[in-house]
Amino acid sequence: MTSDLSRDLASWRREYSDQGLDVDDLPDNPISAFVEWLSAARAVGLHEPNAMVVSTVSAAGAPSSRMVLLKTLDARGFVFYTNFNSRKGRDLLANPACALLFPWHVLERQVRIEGVASRVDEVEADAYFAGRPRGSQLGAWASPQSDVVPDLAFLRERYTTESDRFAGSDVIPRPPQWSGFLVRPHLMEFWQGRSGRMHDRIQFSRLDDNRWRKERLAP
Repeated sequence: MTSDLSRDLASWRREYSDQGLDVDDLPDNPISAFVEWLSAARAVGLHEPNAMVVSTVSAAGAPSSRMVLLKTLDARGFVFYTNFNSRKGRDLLANPACALLFPWHVLERQVRIEGVASRVDEVEADAYFAGRPRGSQLGAWASPQSDVVPDLAFLRERYTTESDRFAGSDVIPRPPQWSGFLVRPHLMEFWQGRSGRMHDRIQFSRLDDNRWRKERLAP
């Protein structure tokens, strides 16, 4: 049976503005263009503008997506951190092809990224972990991420155990199963909403280490 909510979904449609985006509005390097758009998202006060959807595919070909936070952005690409025993960690170690999505609805913008993930080096991972709040460091040790657990009490007990274990230490080391992935993009798309659903889509395709092809896509 179709619910009233299901019948109403189509009516939730809203028209986009006509802000517009042309090919020449973006720098020739998509990382530079992304920095400009990320800065704009932060400037309007979006909650966690660095939040992104990470989509992976398992060794068996099953796709999955989840929200994570972008932690480093530089000329190499996009870095986030996770437990390598989590589902996304296992997926990326088996199949490094992945996609990222930054949905900035308030700005009527989104950025799509396709690339290949690789592990960051130990020095980079250690430096990032050392700067995390102590509670987050303990959580990285306590949580068997993505595993089925019996109840909340089980997790609380594990957290307490790790807290007690490191109680006398000012420095909590990084767990061996916890590190970062660098996603090196080979395709980036900048999407700007436009009225009549004639959205602007500017795509960058990597040609080599330093050059990109920039072109318009049909909405």
